[in-house]
Amino acid sequence: MIRVLIVDDQDLVREGLRMILEAEPGMEVVGEAADGKAALAEARRLDPDVVLMDVRMPELDGIEATGRLALSGLRARVLVLTTFDLDEYVYRALKSGASGFLLKDATREQLVDAVQIVAAGESLLAPSITRRLIEDFCRGPEPGAVPASAQTLSDRELSVLKQLGRGLSNAEIARELFLSEATVKSHIARILAKLGLRDRVQTIVYAYESGLIRPGVAEP
Repeated sequence: MIRVLIVDDQDLVREGLRMILEAEPGMEVVGEAADGKAALAEARRLDPDVVLMDVRMPELDGIEATGRLALSGLRARVLVLTTFDLDEYVYRALKSGASGFLLKDATREQLVDAVQIVAAGESLLAPSITRRLIEDFCRGPEPGAVPASAQTLSDRELSVLKQLGRGLSNAEIARELFLSEATVKSHIARILAKLGLRDRVQTIVYAYESGLIRPGVAEP
């Protein structure tokens, strides 16, 4: 059973999301919150698997709430609810520790799929949107030497990291680097452990901010 906490300052939005999710077998809406401050309290009390988090809310916005959740040690993964005109907010939320984002005009099927994907520990980001967000709002250093934090990575792990930064899936990385998907997964697990990152979303952000990837330029 996937336990979901819905966070949005609009009653009708929360009600609509609840109706959709509770009609789905294997999902349970365990609570609601109308602002980020209440979301943190409810997340601690209810221990949900997934938090559907709106971005703009009173008291404490979704970005700050996401960051605090990521640092709290709770297992809840955050799925940000947003619209196309909030790219900068989405980037900041991802940097704060969100596992993905979903447009508020998404279909019922897309919402259910998104919650399932994030609950399973995966990230939910279309590669093209990921690159656009990072290239527009990430202003990391110019590419050059490997940053100190990445010097613990092997050459192969560094190559995988750069392909992740391009938004490639595991299967695409495997084809690009002539590896098996199982090997790619192992490399990604070691990259996350060595860099202290939570998931591939934060890894993509790291690749750009550290200068390993240059916005708008394909990496070899």
